[in-house]
Amino acid sequence: MPVSVIKSEDDYKKLMSAEKTSAVLFSAEWAEQCQQVSDVMEDLSKLLHDKLEFVVITAEDYPDIAMKHQIEAVPTVIFFAKGTAVDRVDGVDIASLTAKCKELGAAATSEQPLEERLKALVNKAPLMIFMKGDRDAPRCGFSKQLIAIVNELGLPYQTFDILTDEEVRQGLKTYSDWPTYPQVYVKGELIGGLDIIKELKANNELEQTLKGE
Repeated sequence: MPVSVIKSEDDYKKLMSAEKTSAVLFSAEWAEQCQQVSDVMEDLSKLLHDKLEFVVITAEDYPDIAMKHQIEAVPTVIFFAKGTAVDRVDGVDIASLTAKCKELGAAATSEQPLEERLKALVNKAPLMIFMKGDRDAPRCGFSKQLIAIVNELGLPYQTFDILTDEEVRQGLKTYSDWPTYPQVYVKGELIGGLDIIKELKANNELEQTLKGE
């Protein structure tokens, strides 16, 4: 999930009431160093999107919010947990930002029981694929074949790279009672792996199945 942008006071209120821990970059378009921090957050969001929400807010557009959080210069990243500021990084300190994101991401994971987390992940999109690598860069032959088949249908889907999260990689095998990857879920229900997908395609049932019809 990419970095989201605060576009209204309502967006900010929703962010403050969210259960998920968030990393919020107070930014300005004229400050080049803000783009540097934003690029790092974009990379971190690919690794930690299921644990942390990454957000950008233009400080000058929301002076009251910036003042409330004592933003004296940009870039500043503030970490929020359930609406409370729990940490911050002032200026361009990539090492500190990365370390704090990973630390808070680990804390967020430990707070949520694994089964709840897996249930949330398999329901994250109507069509979810758990695989080695991602849709743009599959990292095993089975995953590559599966993505090629699904792409032919042109249906929207999301992927989760199990190589980035050992807890999910092992836990999902038990959760789904399916020992191998890739795994395909439709509306939270396991359809199966590559062999099942090939079988459904051969029987002209794949598109209907993946649409959840």
